[in-house]
Amino acid sequence: MGIFRSCFTFIAGTVFGLYVAQSYQVPDVKKEADTALLQAKQVEEKYRKSKKEEGR
Repeated sequence: MGIFRSCFTFIAGTVFGLYVAQSYQVPDVKKEADTALLQAKQVEEKYRKSKKEEGR
């Protein structure tokens, strides 16, 4: 009974996640994270100070 009690939250979360993934249109988290990182890099490059300005 101890193993089931300690793993109940994990098992319930897994079952709930499977249900949601099959029943609803869930976006791909990895794809969304890659897109966000790409946009962050573009913003950083756009607003980064050049090394010439730092030397002044």
